[in-house]
Amino acid sequence: MPSQQSFKRLAALAFAAALIIGQIPNPAAAEQRNLVAHPRTSYQLSFYNRHRRSYRVASALHFAHSKLHDVLLLTPFKQHTQEDAKLYQEVLDYDESPPRIEPPMELFAPFAARATWRLFRTIDSVHLLHEMTEDVMSDKDIAWHEKEEKLLETYDYYRKTYKDIALSPAPLDMTMRRAAVMMKPYFALTRNYYPKNNNFFYAAHWWHPALYETMMMSGNGDAQDKFMNQMEDLFGEQVVPAPPGRMLLSWELSPRYSRLSPETANVFDNLHMLHGITYDIFAYDGWTVEQKRTELYRVLGAMAYKPGDENLVRKFELTKPEVNPLDYNEWVQEVDGEMTRMMTEMLDEMMPVMMQHRSSPSSEMQHQGMAHHQGSRSQHPMSSIMKHQGTEHSHSEMHGSMQQEGMTSQSDNMAQHGMSPEMHQMHQQLKAQLKLKLTPGIQDGELPGSFMDAMMALMPQMQMHHEGMKPGSINPVMVEAMIKGWQQKYGNLPDVEPMPMSDEPSGIALAQ
Repeated sequence: MPSQQSFKRLAALAFAAALIIGQIPNPAAAEQRNLVAHPRTSYQLSFYNRHRRSYRVASALHFAHSKLHDVLLLTPFKQHTQEDAKLYQEVLDYDESPPRIEPPMELFAPFAARATWRLFRTIDSVHLLHEMTEDVMSDKDIAWHEKEEKLLETYDYYRKTYKDIALSPAPLDMTMRRAAVMMKPYFALTRNYYPKNNNFFYAAHWWHPALYETMMMSGNGDAQDKFMNQMEDLFGEQVVPAPPGRMLLSWELSPRYSRLSPETANVFDNLHMLHGITYDIFAYDGWTVEQKRTELYRVLGAMAYKPGDENLVRKFELTKPEVNPLDYNEWVQEVDGEMTRMMTEMLDEMMPVMMQHRSSPSSEMQHQGMAHHQGSRSQHPMSSIMKHQGTEHSHSEMHGSMQQEGMTSQSDNMAQHGMSPEMHQMHQQLKAQLKLKLTPGIQDGELPGSFMDAMMALMPQMQMHHEGMKPGSINPVMVEAMIKGWQQKYGNLPDVEPMPMSDEPSGIALAQ
């Protein structure tokens, strides 16, 4: 029979548990820990069994992706140089001796897993889609002309099984406009201040489309094994030491696969961009963890599947339809590409709205300030033009605390009135700063902080949309302007042609 002391101990534990449960503010604070699992298919583990080397490389890449979440959330931004170098060395060690199986996201980022579980489910579900599509392309028993049908089955499984978190199959051109992150205070922080790890991810985002395109060009036979090994040699010897200067999109480096399975190719692009946005949010030290979660979940919602997205899956243009993924040339390595084109277009689309909301030179800029971490660093170089609730407010020594999403809207459109020479010059200066912000690391002439900080340094009289500054909020007028811009440019774009699969390739084009 239990002693009286045991009863007291049990009673104390029950009381403590009741207190803990009572402290949960609302059901949303306790997310259901649903997991992602492989379905049973005839082709399951085909990629693992046939291309074990590539499977292990993917495991190393996923270590890098997961670990950076906690590094950014748990270390001060002012230590970015040291933390970037420290983690990058770990990443290289894992790349040199990769895990035998893929580590779960929460193993190396337990804090981020607790703070933003929906993010990890979203990532894991797309990683599952990656593995299923890799299995289809690796399986010799799936005839070449049957690949398209099987890939569509994998996408349908993903969208229906994970319908609460599934990313959109629309091209990144559309989802980036919906997400509206360019004018947030965190945009480009990881790219500029954690360049070693950022560039490793650019290498990783070369690896994924290069893998698919190598299989697309080598067929089901022995050539696939040969050229997959050549692809891995190229990755280790050239791509990791000298990564691309941008995030390559699927239709840039794997145009054949993008034509075959545009739904999955677009989902992969959206995931890769989501990684970058998440890191920027986590790197920003002007918000609490709760505020970062709020903003991140807004982005997840914006980039999620929307009814009708199926009609957009082929709305992209192939820049190099005959590209050879094993030719690691200057075009692949340069900063300019589809990402630069896309971001520049978005700035152009927002510019008429911004130009309508410059205040008079004598007016003082007012905007909402957010709580900062304890131990604020030295005053920001641009703090003289940053006023928080009428008072000067310092922020990070490297980036500002401008929580702006967009500018106050009016019905007038700048295009109706033309752009003055002064405004045209300002537009060109902003585009120049954007180009610098899209280049990894810190460049000569680049203004400190995020792109929003640079914009406010150039346009200090800009009146800001206060609601859009907040985590989890947007300026709908800015989003509307960008969506309208996309529709005008690409709404009538003919769908990219499907990929013929009647003739199985043998890898001859790769050898060239």
